[in-house]
Amino acid sequence: MWLVEIHKIPSLRSPIMVVAFGGWSDAGEAATGVITHLLATLNGEIDVDTFAPDLIAEVDSEEYFDYQVNRPLIFVDDSMIRSLTWPGVQIFAQPNPSGERDFILVRGVEPSMRWKSFASEILDLADDLEVELVITVGSMLADTPHTRPIPVSGTGAHPDIAARLGVEVSRYEGPTGILAVIQDACVRRGIDAVALWAAIPHYANANPSPKATLALINGIEDFLEISLPLGPLPELASQWEAAVNEMVKEDSDIEEYIKTLEESKDADEISDDSGEELAREVERFLRRQNNSNDN
Repeated sequence: MWLVEIHKIPSLRSPIMVVAFGGWSDAGEAATGVITHLLATLNGEIDVDTFAPDLIAEVDSEEYFDYQVNRPLIFVDDSMIRSLTWPGVQIFAQPNPSGERDFILVRGVEPSMRWKSFASEILDLADDLEVELVITVGSMLADTPHTRPIPVSGTGAHPDIAARLGVEVSRYEGPTGILAVIQDACVRRGIDAVALWAAIPHYANANPSPKATLALINGIEDFLEISLPLGPLPELASQWEAAVNEMVKEDSDIEEYIKTLEESKDADEISDDSGEELAREVERFLRRQNNSNDN
């Protein structure tokens, strides 16, 4: 039984599917923030409240969601008309005017059940759209200082894929979420897939983290060797860091803890190849300069 409602099949150029789900894999709403940002900025828009993305399909089925875990929401408009919104997943087509490949963007609530069937339906649509690469994005809480760049790791679900795409092979063992199920389903279908994860300071997870979203956007840029519009993200990231600075000033214990994290992070960068991040930043800058000159 087909449980994805398809509105249309768009014509896209070698599309890349980027997938993020709210919940377990979305600390600081950084991962779903990536989808929102790309939807709002790839066509030159920067107002996430007014843009109108191209919705091509939806998953809105009781077969996949437990409404006691993710409850429907009631909204009341200015005319006092009530509407009910159910948890679900939306799939958008997003052309990339400044690049050679377009995007399919998947965003929604992590399903509660029947994950294998869910992943199969998402990838059936990916096949219909001739997607050859899937990028899953996630964010997790970690022992990392907010004053340093947000770490982003890129991994492949199979050694052959990891080697070919130039990322590490995933060595994680333990409980997992729908993103890993989709990665595994990609391997079984022969679709290239890479997972990008941002590590967010666990003491600063109460609010959305635009700094982590920016780090994931940069991770996508580095992996694809393209330049994406940043819009207001750099400014929002600076504001977020300043707000966290103010928060930690009120707790001397947290301040000392952060200093310890900073020392550990700086020591790791010195012991590793400390020029890698600088090289990536230079490459991003040069790509943006080339794009500006082309325009």
